[in-house]
Amino acid sequence: MSAIDKLTISLLQMDIALGDPDANFNRLEQLMNEAVTAEVKPDILMFPEMWNTGYALEEIHQLADKAGERTKAFISEFAAKHGVHVIAGSIAEKQGEHVRNTVYIFDREGKETAEYSKIHLFRLMEEEKYLTEGEQIGSFELEGIPAGVMICYDIRFPELARKLALGGARILFVPAEWPNPRLHHWRTLLMARAIENQMYVVSCNRVGKSGSTEFFGHSMVINPWGEVLVEGGEAEEILQATFELSEVDQVRSRIPIFEDRRPQLY
Repeated sequence: MSAIDKLTISLLQMDIALGDPDANFNRLEQLMNEAVTAEVKPDILMFPEMWNTGYALEEIHQLADKAGERTKAFISEFAAKHGVHVIAGSIAEKQGEHVRNTVYIFDREGKETAEYSKIHLFRLMEEEKYLTEGEQIGSFELEGIPAGVMICYDIRFPELARKLALGGARILFVPAEWPNPRLHHWRTLLMARAIENQMYVVSCNRVGKSGSTEFFGHSMVINPWGEVLVEGGEAEEILQATFELSEVDQVRSRIPIFEDRRPQLY
């Protein structure tokens, strides 16, 4: 187990201006500054999915951050200045002729420690027509704690969360743009991923409206028992919660599902 047992995270549940990276960078910076000057300074900041552009997919090749350069420079400088880890939501990132939906992870020194590109593209929002899927799972370490990251639609694939858990993940981070009317799916799937893998699940969803699509927020931190520690409403806000990593061990020892698996049968 990591020597660190407690970590505090702030979730920046924000609205996103469709197709306007400058406005989104400015708004995110305001919320980040507000988060790190709160009464309890967080160890970790986390943002929603595709916060730089929203789902402006028809323009995404023009709007996407080339090699993530702007995002990486901005987040790296902020993380180092304030001594916080950043799960930098996800952005539209352009690499050559391809645009991917990508998360960057930064440590307290401002060093990028991991990145993950969404591997399941959501056909209902036509992601597959404009974006290129990732080819690697999102496993990394944060303060020596094994963790994983998935993006939005990925949570409908329990085998991905289980693979991360079997690899040691004790916290699963999920940036999202999960829309109405599927709030029941959102809450149920996140709690299921926490319960079945006996790990923390931390989700940050956007709010606001994009065209005819409305986003309901309800960002959540869920403990390894599947209990909701904090849940947002449907407006912009900063949510905060503290992980007690020893709870992962307690739950896994009380109901030893990983020891009782019979993968040779399934």
